[in-house]
Amino acid sequence: MLRALAIDFNSYFASVEQQDRPELRGRPLIVVPILAETTGSIAVSLEAKQFGLKRNVRVAEARQQCPEVVVVEARPELYIQYHRRLREIVETLVPVKKIQSIDELECELSGDLAQPARALRLAEEIRAAIYRGAGRCLRCSIGIGPNWFIAKLASDIQKPDGLVLLDEGDIPGKILHLKLGEFTGIGPNMEQRLRAAGIASVEQLYAASSARLRAVWGSVEGARFHDWLHGGVQEREAPRQSTIGHSQVLPPEKRNGPAALAVLHRLLQKAAMRLRHEGFYAGGLQLSISYRDGTDWGADLRFNESQDTLRFTHALNALWARRPKAHLAKAPQQVGVILHQLLASALHTADLFEGRQEEARSRLLGAVDTLNQTFGKNSVYFGGAHGATDYAPMRIAFTRIPEPEIEEIDAKRERRLRPKKPAPPAASDSEGAE
Repeated sequence: MLRALAIDFNSYFASVEQQDRPELRGRPLIVVPILAETTGSIAVSLEAKQFGLKRNVRVAEARQQCPEVVVVEARPELYIQYHRRLREIVETLVPVKKIQSIDELECELSGDLAQPARALRLAEEIRAAIYRGAGRCLRCSIGIGPNWFIAKLASDIQKPDGLVLLDEGDIPGKILHLKLGEFTGIGPNMEQRLRAAGIASVEQLYAASSARLRAVWGSVEGARFHDWLHGGVQEREAPRQSTIGHSQVLPPEKRNGPAALAVLHRLLQKAAMRLRHEGFYAGGLQLSISYRDGTDWGADLRFNESQDTLRFTHALNALWARRPKAHLAKAPQQVGVILHQLLASALHTADLFEGRQEEARSRLLGAVDTLNQTFGKNSVYFGGAHGATDYAPMRIAFTRIPEPEIEEIDAKRERRLRPKKPAPPAASDSEGAE
């Protein structure tokens, strides 16, 4: 029985750029986080892939391989706008069960839509609606199957513009040609473990028992994988959020101690705002630094759980002061901060002796957050980030789609701290007549 439809938008960031900028259509392009010859691409257009360019290719290497390549700096807010529009379009035709990532949607099939002919027709309707509502550059591969795992596998078999249906009777026959690494959940390390266990082909993977795969995985995930591969519908457990953090590759002018520390403070203030917005307290702060010579250093500090940016600031400064003397003259290339030991706000108990101060500080930080959401990020900031407020731009991670309304500016506020008062109703001709 068919239950899932997977939509995978092909070369998503690059396709959005081509849709938004007609002059880029049909041209090979790569999307990068910052404009620098040493940075790696985060997306490659379909045309660039024809030249052999792949994701993570360095800009300098891409130019050598494809001299006519266009290099475009990422615009995360634009990609989020398109993502929201695409979801709206799809939901006019079929329920979106889960957003797997910014370029992948999981849709639920039921009733008539679960029939093969109708499911295939639905896929074509979705594609046509996307072309009408978002643009012809937004190409996608669609997979249909008895669960998300199989539907996702089907969407990967044919790209771009693929449409593949895998029913229970099609497995394993129609997937025997695939490689182990093409399955969701099998990375390089897991593939090694499977081969060490005598499983080197899809045929052997499909024939393996649930208990055997559980032993290979070393957890219940192996049993779940077995269930999904055989068309089962065992629900995946939602991962529990355990950290909130940000990292930044430093531009050349920031690769010194004082500038790197300012960027770290900017990253920390951004993470603290997210922490409050998502309803958590943090009981630990981790600092990480990567240097140009290839070495790394990191440190961690624990404290009573807090949402207080000022407390986090003191912790960051304390960690920064711990750097080994041998590292002080090194040029930092990438820095990062992580708030961890997260606790849901509902479970937090204020310190007996600091409760009133915590409450007052919470109101103050809430006001700071509101000002930044209303007038734009960094309208108000702690002084440690001075000189680095333009850094730590919004990034889209595979497992998290940021909210521009939180990280940049909430346009719906119309730069007003208080909502507009509704206009009084217009008086009718009969009102006030004597």
